[in-house]
Amino acid sequence: MENKDTEILHSKKEMASYGFGKIIMELLNMAFGAYVFFYYESELGLDVWLIALGIIIYAIWNSINDPFIGYLVDRPFKFTKKWGRRFPWVLIGGVPWIFFYLLLFIPPDVNPQEGAWILFAWLVIIACLYDLFGSLYLVNFTSIFPDKFRTESERRDAGGIGTLVGTFGVVLGAIVPPMFIIFGNRTSYALQGVVIIIICLIALGLTIPGIREDQYRIDCYLEVCEEGFEKESFFKTLKYCIKQKNFLAYIIAFVFYSTMTTMMIASIPFLVRFVFKMEAGAVTLIMVGFLLGSFCSIPLWIKIAHKTNDDRKTIIITAFFMAFALIPMIFLRDYYLFIISVAIWGIGLGGFWAMQNPVLSNAIDENVINTGKREEGIYGGIQTLFSRLAIAIQAICFAIVHTLTGFVEGANTQSELAVWGIIIHMALLPMIFMFIGSFILLKFYNLTPEKVAINKTKLAEMGL
Repeated sequence: MENKDTEILHSKKEMASYGFGKIIMELLNMAFGAYVFFYYESELGLDVWLIALGIIIYAIWNSINDPFIGYLVDRPFKFTKKWGRRFPWVLIGGVPWIFFYLLLFIPPDVNPQEGAWILFAWLVIIACLYDLFGSLYLVNFTSIFPDKFRTESERRDAGGIGTLVGTFGVVLGAIVPPMFIIFGNRTSYALQGVVIIIICLIALGLTIPGIREDQYRIDCYLEVCEEGFEKESFFKTLKYCIKQKNFLAYIIAFVFYSTMTTMMIASIPFLVRFVFKMEAGAVTLIMVGFLLGSFCSIPLWIKIAHKTNDDRKTIIITAFFMAFALIPMIFLRDYYLFIISVAIWGIGLGGFWAMQNPVLSNAIDENVINTGKREEGIYGGIQTLFSRLAIAIQAICFAIVHTLTGFVEGANTQSELAVWGIIIHMALLPMIFMFIGSFILLKFYNLTPEKVAINKTKLAEMGL
């Protein structure tokens, strides 16, 4: 069983190709999270509560859209046998998802007070369409991983290599927009959108070898997994998924992690413009700081996971590391010291990134044993749903903090109290959220190495 669990069935090139799909995901998530809220509030001057309401509607849409898409694409289709269960959907969702990012930054040219509801409607409609195709891409892209990469060694290697490649998406999301954005110039935001479209389309082409499914797995699904297959109702399947203890523990911890990162990324343009009083280019060094910390630490965390053979312990350590590393950021006002602090925090981020896929895959394996069905799509949909809910939480927190601290929409400068509000949603609130997520993993996620090995044996016996 030891040799079987360390078997590598896919090349490093194929794992790296899969990582190019992460470049798209990380690049768009980074750019969306950092600039959409900032653009509509600080550049367009739209009321913060209208922006928050728009993001909340977007999150509600997610609560229906993401898991329902996962449920639908788990069904067999005519093209399944030839093209695979996931591969076609990744392409069908990916191309329009990329283009809708640009549309977010070319709203109608109206006065933000008189045309507030026009801007609000544009934000809601385009964001929901952006999410529709993004969910179609993400649900199927993430569902490929646990089905394609089966052994613990392969999952760690694929997760690590994919994360290393995918980190370039975060790098590009950190570096590209500030190269073109000029504070106070709305056209510059559209220009960065065009550049991001070009980068994402290239990455989508390069990810094709990594997301092509093994013919053996396609045949297994059609000939074995689908034999006697009766699709449960959507709500029954969803209810069952969220009742699974380890899967639920991971998902709840993941939403706190996502809230932390979403709030921090969205805070950086505010921090640069109003706290450090610098131009948009200064965003780059802050982003590069945590990227260097995370990128350099990934191989170390993979080595630790291999040595301990304990994905659970490794991800819990990285979670607490990030929570503690946020404490100094509450008090730092020096730009360069802040970059150093962010780089240290990035060390924990790199480990959490590398462990996400192995930890989630182990939870999915447990659910496959309980159901006798491989329905990764709905699990991926639920994860995407929760990651999007983090955006709604971020929007609500920003609206409350900006209202209480007197942040003025569209202004070039802010009061000292408003500056403290920015620091609160940059460091203090993310720290609280990450501590909660860390304790949830510690208390409720119990897939130890012994349990994972037993589950692998059961899956092999079931032919799944």
